[in-house]
Amino acid sequence: MALEMTLGRDEYVDWRGKRAQTTKHGGIRGASFACVVEVLENMVFIANATNFVMYFKSSMHYSIAESSNMVTNFMGTSFLLTLLGGFISDSFFTRFTTFILFCTIELLGLIMLTVQAQYKQFQPAIGRRPSNSQAAVLYTGLYAMAAGVGGVKASLPAHGADQLDHTNQRLMTGFFNWFFFSLCTGGLIAATIMVWVEENKGWKWSFVISVVALSFALCIFAIGFPFYRYKHPSGSPLTRMLKVFVSTAQHWKISPAETMHPNGVHRRSHDKFLDRAMIDDRVSSADVEESKTFLGLLPIFATTIMMNCCLAQLQTFSVQQGNTMNRKLYHNFEIPTPSLSVLPLVIMLLSIPLYESFTAIFVKKHSRESHMFRPLKRIGLGLVLASASMAVAAAVEAKRRREATANAVTLSVFWLGWQYVLLGVSDMLTLGGMLEFFYSEAPDSMRSICTALSWCSTSMGYFLSSVLVSVTNSVSKKFGGEWLGGDGLNQNRLDLFYTLLCVLNVLNFLNYLYWAKRF
Repeated sequence: MALEMTLGRDEYVDWRGKRAQTTKHGGIRGASFACVVEVLENMVFIANATNFVMYFKSSMHYSIAESSNMVTNFMGTSFLLTLLGGFISDSFFTRFTTFILFCTIELLGLIMLTVQAQYKQFQPAIGRRPSNSQAAVLYTGLYAMAAGVGGVKASLPAHGADQLDHTNQRLMTGFFNWFFFSLCTGGLIAATIMVWVEENKGWKWSFVISVVALSFALCIFAIGFPFYRYKHPSGSPLTRMLKVFVSTAQHWKISPAETMHPNGVHRRSHDKFLDRAMIDDRVSSADVEESKTFLGLLPIFATTIMMNCCLAQLQTFSVQQGNTMNRKLYHNFEIPTPSLSVLPLVIMLLSIPLYESFTAIFVKKHSRESHMFRPLKRIGLGLVLASASMAVAAAVEAKRRREATANAVTLSVFWLGWQYVLLGVSDMLTLGGMLEFFYSEAPDSMRSICTALSWCSTSMGYFLSSVLVSVTNSVSKKFGGEWLGGDGLNQNRLDLFYTLLCVLNVLNFLNYLYWAKRF
């Protein structure tokens, strides 16, 4: 036991700064706090992000186009700022301190929005746009919340994983699966209970509940501080990488086959290009290896963006499809449009316990860990399912369009369930695999910022979706008519756009295989 602590846990300390003890600090108990907090934090984020459009339109009197862009920018900024949160967590503060800081910022932004929703003097008069001061309050609260979300999502999963034994692959996989389960649980509560509150009690109550829930999450996380183990930051990893790149550029003419380190020792490496940097006595071999590892993660990150582009369709075109389809369940009861997102969330929630059960049975039966459960294989399977979901989506949309053109009975909204199921399982495998892969493979000094790549991929996927829609319309217009430029879905060719996404995802998967095999 003493040897194990010396080799694997001497880098961690307790809240007093003393060496962390395995029996008292960290472990499943410490990691479970992160999962509980994620339920509440994601509930608050999703409840507001998915329904801000109606608030901006009805209360702040922005147009529907402006409101949609404001929400897209808010979500994209939130996920992009995870890189900033990860950088701060790795460079300056412990992940515990980073979470406390950014969760407080998110809470303050949410309180500003709550105050604005409660008092008429902070809102524009009916039929008028917000004044400069009213818009300033809105945007300050909105982007304070976005900054807080970025820091929270970068630090929370990394902090939870820090509590566990990194040599136990099964334990690490289980944590990220259940963290994703917590994320989906928060989303499910937002899409059901919070949607009902917003539609029946109004935004005032919705904001108040969000403030209470986020405050409760902050308290729960802080209460666990005696049980956590902490790792102090080791300075800016980006500064060290920049130093490596600059030194490499300065010595690029030197043969990479054999480089001389200042201590007089010749070094050889399979990745020879960055080894030139070690000629500089200010660059250590650890700095070079850190840079190599981070650069090696970027191709895997890039190949997951297309999958998130498909996921963006569930909140855009799939919702529009649902609005034109038969949403009746019993007699006159119709499924509310905002609650259509419940279906993929339920699928993802069910898939995680099933995956965990299947894994446990397999491991018990074969008495060993299977390579099929490794993160790269899970990500690959998720990308395959994303391709399949777009093929199914294209077929369903073609069927819906034929029936609508023939004035037949409107197709049931449950036909969309197939693409929701496939994309739901795909998201579970891909995002869960990404969180585990980027955390496990990252250098110790960069685990927060590398984990943030998972969320950054989501942001890039949303932005790529917008770009693809614009490019598709521009190109298709030259060949007879815009695929997505009509006033309604029946005048569009969404089925062809889904087919295009399917083809792009197949090509992306082949690209992923190339990089995954090289890793």
